[in-house]
Formats: sequence, structure tokens, C-alpha cells
Amino acid sequence: MVNLGDIFPDFNVDTSKGEIHFHTYIKDSWAILFSHPADYTPVCTTELGRVANLVPDFQKRGVKLIALSCDGVESHKGWIKDIKDFSNFQEEFPYPIIADEGRELAVKLGMIDPDEKDAQGLPLTARAVFIIGPDKKLKLSLLYPATTGRNFDEILRVIDSLQLTATKKVATPADWW
Repeated sequence: MVNLGDIFPDFNVDTSKGEIHFHTYIKDSWAILFSHPADYTPVCTTELGRVANLVPDFQKRGVKLIALSCDGVESHKGWIKDIKDFSNFQEEFPYPIIADEGRELAVKLGMIDPDEKDAQGLPLTARAVFIIGPDKKLKLSLLYPATTGRNFDEILRVIDSLQLTATKKVATPADWW
């Protein structure tokens, strides 16, 4: 498990957009890595579609996005068509989805939901959110169970707070935005 302030692990992975070296991909920008239990599931489809439609908001904040799901690249490519149809997203899909069929990265990063299992009895990947700063350090982590979808407006709010407090000696109160 990665703790706040730790350098976020670097890794090479296959994705829906080809092989990615994580630290090279994020360069010196803010980044969000968020995980999903499986391709073609209803909650995951709504989340990836919502994030695709919010890409301009993330870009305005200088945030790179990357998702992870425990299925293969070819499955991701087919799923992307469903995500785009569901969310009325017409453009090229804007961020990569990591293939983690063996769940090695999910285990390494502590993204496993021990209470939810797939059809083969394997633990599902939880809905993790990791926000990484330009210094490659973990700035925030959230871990939702596989059964609960995330609120991406809250994640945008958190990005705004993290970026503000990285440069100003302030703290943001509850519901600040």
C-alpha cells in the first residue's frame, strides 16, 4: 500500500492505448489513477463515461487520467465502444485503461475488495482513486468497495483543494469549492 507523501510506484503496463511507462506517461503533471472491478459492468461503465465527459475539466487543471480494470486490452477496446455509446461520447476515448488480468498491480497498490468476488471466486478490484502530484508523490487516496460508484464532482473539488493548498498556506473547509 502506498502512503500519503510516498513516491507513487513506477510500472510498465499494457493499456488500451499501448504500452505505458507510468512515470513517463504522467511526466510533471498531476495525475489520477482510478480502478474498476471489471469491464462491461454497469457501474464501471457509468464511471468511465462520466470521466470521459469531464476530461475538459481535468485538462483545465492539468490532470492526466488513467484507469485500471482486471481484464485484457482487447476486452477494454470492446468495452470502450459501450462506454462511448452509454455516455454519448463521440470523440476518441481520451484516456488509457490498464490491463491487469493477473491483478498484480491491483494487489501491489492495495486495490482489492476482499468481500466482493468474481464468477471464479477471485476478489474484485475495489474502486480506488489515487491522486498523484507533479512530484510523483501520492497526495490523496480513496478506496470504495466494488459495489459503490464514485462522485467525480467531489474528485474535481479535491483536485482544486490539493492544487490550492500546494501553493498557499491555507486549508479548505468542508464543502469548500
